[in-house]
Amino acid sequence: MLEPQPEGFFHKALGGPGEGEAAPDKRHDPQTTLAGKPDPHQERVVVGRVSGVLGLCGWVRVFSYTAPRDHLLSYQPLQIESPDVGWEDWRIAEGAPQGQGIVLRLEGCTDRDQAERLMGRQIAVWRWQFPVLPEGRFYWSDLLGLRVVTVAGVDLGVVEELFETGANDVLVVEAQGKKRMIPFLWGTVVMSVDLNNGSMAVAWDPDF
Repeated sequence: MLEPQPEGFFHKALGGPGEGEAAPDKRHDPQTTLAGKPDPHQERVVVGRVSGVLGLCGWVRVFSYTAPRDHLLSYQPLQIESPDVGWEDWRIAEGAPQGQGIVLRLEGCTDRDQAERLMGRQIAVWRWQFPVLPEGRFYWSDLLGLRVVTVAGVDLGVVEELFETGANDVLVVEAQGKKRMIPFLWGTVVMSVDLNNGSMAVAWDPDF
């Protein structure tokens, strides 16, 4: 959800008013645009990487960046980066969660040699493939790059990345080399998010 750090859940959803857990499930209108910016729903979002191979029949291990991790299996097609042609469409033939990741077999990948050629490659989907969230819910990838301003109008910088803690998710906001760690606590710290204008209002002391 930036080119976020590999550990980030690009497809994780954050809560807004009256919401607790991440919620699915309609489709975004791919024509929706942000003011002055390219249509984000036409952007490619990295959702995992091929981390290993399994067996002799073309199965691969995947480290998924989605939350929950097996949500990656719901996307068709996936795009997998290729050193020769950029990105290629692949369809999932079958897959399942396994341990801390998932395993899957792609259509047309039938042996270990083919699977090994995919090792280390990034896996992406189009932004419009994400399920639509209810009002007041946001994906990590949509918050990256937002301008963060206090309710008093002080510009704190731009959301560069997000990470999880045991209690809540945290925004890393950077301006002129200074980084602030701001908890994503809706209604307490984060007061509003305006995706159309690319901004977020927070109740935060600019000295911190």
